[in-house]
Amino acid sequence: MTRLFARVAVVAAAAALALGLGACSGAPAPSTSSEAPPETSAAPSPEPTDISQLTFTPGKLTIATGNPAYSPWVENDAPESGEGFEAAVSYAVAERLGFAKADVVWVRTTFEEAITPGPKEWDLNVQQFSITDERKQAVDFSAPYYTTAQAVLTYEGSPLAGATTIAELKEGSIGAMVGTTSLTAAEQQIAPTKPVSIFNTNADLVQELKSKQVEAIVVDLPTALYLAAVEIEGGTIIGQLADTTGGDQFGFVLPKGSALTEPVSAAIEGLASDGVLADLEQKWLSESISVPVLS
Repeated sequence: MTRLFARVAVVAAAAALALGLGACSGAPAPSTSSEAPPETSAAPSPEPTDISQLTFTPGKLTIATGNPAYSPWVENDAPESGEGFEAAVSYAVAERLGFAKADVVWVRTTFEEAITPGPKEWDLNVQQFSITDERKQAVDFSAPYYTTAQAVLTYEGSPLAGATTIAELKEGSIGAMVGTTSLTAAEQQIAPTKPVSIFNTNADLVQELKSKQVEAIVVDLPTALYLAAVEIEGGTIIGQLADTTGGDQFGFVLPKGSALTEPVSAAIEGLASDGVLADLEQKWLSESISVPVLS
């Protein structure tokens, strides 16, 4: 082998070794492309939630009420008419949610069925449900649409039957149940000259009025409406007391974990802010049943 040939061989071998080492190292070959890397498009913004697709029957709002449903909450047992306080509030809420009146479907349930745990075949249930922590374990509640007023109930022929003001009630004998908002209202708002007669149960309270041992009792308005219509012959509601602080709050019942709970609550809060709830309360729970607010 000539010296020139040997030198060429050594150079070739060194070059081969370098190439081999490069291949084993996994180093990428330099890119000769002049193309720019592809642009990454931004993720599309989520579409706003369509409430109509979250309901029991998509496109419809199914509302349950009692069977039968009574005035003044539902007039003539026909909630679809929109007449009566709860029927009217229901349609106002439906409208805020984007449902036309024709898209509201009414069904019937018992009171107990509505607050029992488990799946429901409706979106909302409205039957004067007081919001309580115990019931919240089984179902959802909306924001309250009504805080119960306190009412003064008497009987036909009572010395207080013709009273139209709180001042006229002060000389009468008034009864209320222990530990209730009604008792507080009787003592603080009426403040009769005689001590309020206090009873341990609602049944005792009603019996004392029936037997005319007291001339009037203070109970929440829904109870007064029921007692006057069913329990007490000749029962007469003298009027409502203006302050509802601390009264029971009524809310719509929804299935536990419902996606509609927050939208329904927001709708009710909007109706309250706009004065719509107050107008409906005045129309259906004062004027239509002739139960004036006492002053």
